[in-house]
Parts: sequence; C-alpha cells; structure tokens
Amino acid sequence: MASLSLLLRFLVVVTAHVTEARWGPRSRLILTEGSHHPPGNTPSPQPGAGPEPGDPAPAFQVPTLDGSFSYDPAEGALKGPLVIHAFTNKSGFLESLWSSESSLKSLVEGLPDRAQVLFLSLDDSAVSDALWMREQLRLAAAHSSWKGVLTRLHFSPVPVFALGNWIPNVLYYWGCMGHNCGLSQTVFTSDGWKMPIVVKRLDARYDWLMARWSKNLYQLADVGDGCEPSPSLGGAVAWVSEGNCSFFTKVQSMAKSNASGVLVYSLPGNPIQDMNCAGNECFFPLGIPAAMVHLEVSVAQALRSGQVVNVSFQTTPSPNFFISIDQQGALAEMGWFLYPSFSFVNWQAQWFGFSASLQSKLQSPAKVTPVFDQVTMQGDKGAVATVDLPSADLWDFDTLELDASLSCPGRRDSSCAQWDHTVQLFVCCDPLSPHCNVELGRWITAFRRGTGHWLTDVSPLIPLLDSNKCTFTMKTAPWAMPWVVSLNLRFSVSNQTGEDFGKLRPFSVTSLYSGGTFDKNYNKMYQPTKFPVPSSTKKVELYAVITGHGSDENGCGEFCVTSHHFLINAVHNNTRRFDSAGSALGCTMRVKEGAVPNEHGTWLYGRGGWCDGLQVDPWRIDITKQLNMSDFESNAIVYFGLFNGQDPNPAQEPGYIIMSSFLIFYK
Repeated sequence: MASLSLLLRFLVVVTAHVTEARWGPRSRLILTEGSHHPPGNTPSPQPGAGPEPGDPAPAFQVPTLDGSFSYDPAEGALKGPLVIHAFTNKSGFLESLWSSESSLKSLVEGLPDRAQVLFLSLDDSAVSDALWMREQLRLAAAHSSWKGVLTRLHFSPVPVFALGNWIPNVLYYWGCMGHNCGLSQTVFTSDGWKMPIVVKRLDARYDWLMARWSKNLYQLADVGDGCEPSPSLGGAVAWVSEGNCSFFTKVQSMAKSNASGVLVYSLPGNPIQDMNCAGNECFFPLGIPAAMVHLEVSVAQALRSGQVVNVSFQTTPSPNFFISIDQQGALAEMGWFLYPSFSFVNWQAQWFGFSASLQSKLQSPAKVTPVFDQVTMQGDKGAVATVDLPSADLWDFDTLELDASLSCPGRRDSSCAQWDHTVQLFVCCDPLSPHCNVELGRWITAFRRGTGHWLTDVSPLIPLLDSNKCTFTMKTAPWAMPWVVSLNLRFSVSNQTGEDFGKLRPFSVTSLYSGGTFDKNYNKMYQPTKFPVPSSTKKVELYAVITGHGSDENGCGEFCVTSHHFLINAVHNNTRRFDSAGSALGCTMRVKEGAVPNEHGTWLYGRGGWCDGLQVDPWRIDITKQLNMSDFESNAIVYFGLFNGQDPNPAQEPGYIIMSSFLIFYK
C-alpha cells in the first residue's frame, strides 16, 4: 500500500501540471450507411510513419494498482495474448461498455484462460478511472466462480500521455473512427448561445437501425417520452426521455410522426445504454436513425421555454481504444466492435489462441508444395499457378491439407475489401479429364479484416491430382476488391491406427451434384444417379461442400435453415442441416475454429453452412454399409434440398446453393 500511495502522490503532481490540450479545428466527419471505416478523404499517416500490425511489440513496463506490469519479448513468446484498452470518458460507446452488467460479466466469465488485459486511461482522471474500472470488474466477478480472472486484469493509474513508452504512439497512429473508436458527438446550437453544446452519443445498434445521421442541421423537438405518436414533427429530430416503453416503440412512434431521427436522453444518474431491438421487433423495418445521449440541462430548458434548438451530428477521430499483442509477440488490430460488449475482446483473444495452435500444427512433418505466395487475386482471372506435384507417388500420402491465407493489399484492416465473398480453389491436372477445374476448396472472405489463415483437410480428393503437373485457380467475385492469397499444399501421412482403416487410401472420385437457384424448380434438376462400386473397393464415402447464399423473403439461402439430403438406394437418407443459420451469435461459436472475429460487418450471425472469414469444411459420411458392394450390382443416389421440410418456393428474389459433391472410393 505504501508503494501505491507513493505512486498516486506522484500522479497527482503529474496531472496538476498538465495544461488543457489545444487541438486544431475538428473536421465534421459523418458515418454514412454501410461505412464502417474512415471516409476516403480522411488524412492518415503515411507508410513508415510508425509501427504496423505484424511488427514485433517492443518491451515495456507500466505501473499498475497492483504493482508493475511488464512485457519483454526477450523472454520468449507470450503464454497468451495481451489486449491493451485505453479508456476515455469522452466516448459514449465506452461508457456503455463499462456500465453494462452483461458486458462486464462477459469479460469476467469469457476471457480465455491465458489472455491478459491491460487497462489504461487517455484522460487526466487516470487514477480515478483505474480505480473505477477495477471496481466495476470486481463487482461483476463478486458472485461468480470466475474471480480468478482478476489476476489477469491490470489497471494502470498513469495516463496514456505520461506512459513514456511506445503504447501512446500506436494508439494515436492507429487512431480510427467507428463503433468502438472515434468520438461520436451531438452538437446543439441556438440563437443567443455563444458556444455550441457538444455531447457524446451512442448510436443505436448498426444491425438494427441501418439509417445514419446525415450532415444536415435539424430542428430539435421535445416530445416527452416518445412512446406514442405525436402530431407531425415536420422532419425535426425527436428529443425523448428514456423509460416507459422500449427503444423500438420510441423509434417506431417517432417514425410515424415524421421525425428525421430520435435522440433518447438518459434520466439523471443513468448511463448511456446500448439501444437495441428485442425479439420480433427486430424484423420490423424502421427507416430513421436514433442515438442516446445524456440529458443536457441547457437544451431541455431552452426547449421548455419555446426557444428553437438545432442539432447536428459529427464524429471526431480519436486514438484507438483497443490494440493487442499476440502469442508470437506481434502487434495486432482488434477489429470492429458491433456493439458495446467485452465479448469482442474475448472473441479476438480466442482467435489468437486458434492462430497459435495453427502455427504449431504447421510445424508437423509434411511435404509442402507452394502454389501461391502473396499473389493478388482480383478480376475474372483470379490467381492462377501451374505447379509440379511431389515426385514421389501420391499413393504414399493419405492426407492433403490446404494451408490458405487471405490478407489485404496493406497491413491494416482499412485496406481490406469491404464485403464478404465466396472464394473457390479449382484444380485441373488434365484438360481432357471430366475432373478438370473441379473445386478443391472453398472459403468466405471477412468483412474488412485481413488476418484469415486456415488449414483445411481435403484428403478424399487426392485422386484428383492425377498428374505430375496441375493448374490451380483461386478466384472470387470479379468485381470484388483485391485480396492477397497464399496457398500451400501439405501432403503427409496421418497417425491413424487400426488394422484395416489405417491402410486405406482414396483411389477414385465420382462427381455427383452441384447447386443452383433455390426456388420451386430446384429439386426438379436432380435425377437419381446409378453407380457401380469399383472392384477392390473397401470403403465408400459421401463428400460434399454446401453453402447457401442470397436472401428471399425467408432469408434463404444465407439466413434460413435448409436441409440437404442424399438418398441412397431409396432407403438411407444422409442429411446435412444448417441449424445455426440466422441465429444471432452462430458464427461467434466458430471463432475457436478460425472464424475471423470483429469484422466490419454482421459477421456474428449464423449462416447457411458458412461463416465470414472461415473455410467451408467438407461434410464426409461413410456410406459403405448403405451400398451393395458386389461387382455386378449398381447403386442409386439422388439429392434434394428442403426449406422447412418442403421444396423451396420463394415469392421473390430466390437465393442459391453452391455445392460440390462426390463419391470417394477407398482401397
């Protein structure tokens, strides 16, 4: 306690000599619909001006409330990742993040075992901020079995501007605008006021209210609690109090009242909250923006007295609030937090754990054949390479893995493509073969994040590589922004044991069905296929890669639950069902498998057989016992796809299914 008292005394002296920072003119920067990144005309530091993601993190040491915290890369790789969070009371987003019980509990209960978090403050009030943040998390852990996590949470009472190490440089150099950084502000003006009143705000959830504040100057109208429609507001922004009804009801009522938007102010003593819909409310479209602010007394008094108050909206750049160091000691971005919750810290830390595990797997013995090394993939052609396969007989291997990564033209996420697209790898070893340009692998790009790296087992397709030289083509939508691809083929021998199974190798592949438009004619395309089982076959496997895309009135095929059936010999129904499609957090459950977290879009939702920023895993079923294995008898297979147990029959804009399916024969 003596050392802490001495430290706090020192900090009082430091902060007493800090004069108010003098900033230059602040730009009025607007987040428009669909923009999760700084507008193109926002100035940014030139390359080489500072550290970048992937650079090694230098050693540092900072005082904390519980002693000194240090990081030294000379001591070897971290046992777990380190997240560095810089708090400021000027952010409505961070206020909600730290005031929400569910947010705080998510960190206490969900932070991966080896992850650590260092909490800093950008403000002069760093001492009280550190004490308050520690107390908030202690209270969140008080009645749970997760108190041990507190030993991995470190709170520094030294303000960022006084740290004297590299951390402030990275926070400011990586400064950003968005949902988890940048200062979203509301500006009130009125005739007779000498100065505008600028307050922090938190916009309603991006995935609920898609409308964004424009650069217009609006009149503000006081309409009480906003729970009932008012006489036409003539395009004014509604000023309503929290409480008495849901956020949805307030926004719906004000939309009916011809408001241009809604400002909900918190009641005295209450924090800014995360404005969101609940249940079926989320399916009702609302076309105006909304945000929450604190009650500003001067504004309320002016409105009560009949004075005209105008309002506008701006976003001021700020230092980054979250940076990190991965297990390899490299600096890393933390991505975009869709809403104020520490769950996003947990998901990024989970992904660091996946990445470390992947790096370990890549050290295992394998014959590696490089295909692409940092090659730009764009346009109709995509990335193309013709490579020599291992000189040894591929029969010597029973495992083929695709070591693939998708990065961006620059080192930061801001250089990445904005939208998610399907990426497919095709192989052709013989232009005359029916298997020329068959799909070998599939991935989905992330929303504006360039850290994706995956290892996909496609061993059953080894027979497709039936030549010493094969051409590989990796491509996505031709209109998509460029991605930088790397791909290695990893041939190896598995550690499988067992007198029979361990000796089996795939030797023949039969192509089955592809997908198509998921409408009333979808299943009419598919007819039963008869096939013999080659002699010497010991095992037969059904292998399929299936994903649903597009969105009709039911969300099909991306966000609806579809089932895909392969009926063998009119008896055995092998079914692949996408149960998590449309679920709110379906893809967060797959971060540990490599799904890139904290993308600049709605990556969290479950999808039809895929997630943004993840490989599409092949579906494999042993069907040997379902077949007649005689040399003289044929077998039959037919495929059909269903929505809600019935043939699809959308009324508008049908989605589509992308599918590659095969029978794999082993001996």
